[in-house]
Amino acid sequence: MAGITRRIRNEVGDFERPFLDTFLGADELASYDLSETGVTAVTAKVTTADPVAAVDLSPDVDYVLDSIEGRIVLVNPAYSPLHHGQTLIVRGTAQGLFADTDLETYIDDAVRQHAYGRSLTSRYRDSHGFIRYDHEPITLKNLPAVEEPLVAYLAAINVLWTLATDAATDIDISTAEGTFVPRTQRYRQLMAHIGDATTGLQGRYNTLAQQLNVGLGRIEMVTARRVSRTTNRLVPVFIEREYDDSSMPQRLLPPIDGEEYADESNVPSPAYPGLWG
Repeated sequence: MAGITRRIRNEVGDFERPFLDTFLGADELASYDLSETGVTAVTAKVTTADPVAAVDLSPDVDYVLDSIEGRIVLVNPAYSPLHHGQTLIVRGTAQGLFADTDLETYIDDAVRQHAYGRSLTSRYRDSHGFIRYDHEPITLKNLPAVEEPLVAYLAAINVLWTLATDAATDIDISTAEGTFVPRTQRYRQLMAHIGDATTGLQGRYNTLAQQLNVGLGRIEMVTARRVSRTTNRLVPVFIEREYDDSSMPQRLLPPIDGEEYADESNVPSPAYPGLWG
């Protein structure tokens, strides 16, 4: 998860930002706005010039941090409010446009889309000596390493779509003095970077996915279902098995289209279920 998160931040240019803020005491304020919002981690200390000293502050004891708004509130009476001669120094890092938890949501969606309907098959012998086959659905834990960049590309595409949705509400500004601000250019640039089936980030993902035959657009082999002419019912279909697989057959239930043509009159049919009709 951490590796794919770094890939996404590299793709969309959303890096963590370090900051260093200094506040001088004046016996007035105990709450200070940091220069960054979305703070992920901070260290704070109070220094004095006479006598020269520096005291490291403890979170929830000496101060309370509002990480979303980027605000630090001193709660220790020794520093609240910050006195004359005291200096508050706050050093930390701030997340980019998206928090790690937000990117994890995009990654989970990308994994489900990329690995939809796929599983890893392993062969083993059970305690009774019979050969069995285990089908484990593909998740982020067992995803092949060659497919990790593809998941990062797909998640980055969804992140860019979120940014494009935000930029879609911007409008161009034109004033009577002749000033023109093309705010919609941000939306056009985002859409150009996302691309389509053959260009941009979407085209790069599609090309690699086709070469590996993975993703929602992969080539699949299916089994056509047959309808019995005597009962007009679908003949059951089972998963193909290896010749030495001694496990019980597994039934397949492919989707059936055409429910929009169902008879809603509720008139009973003169047919006997299981025999004909």
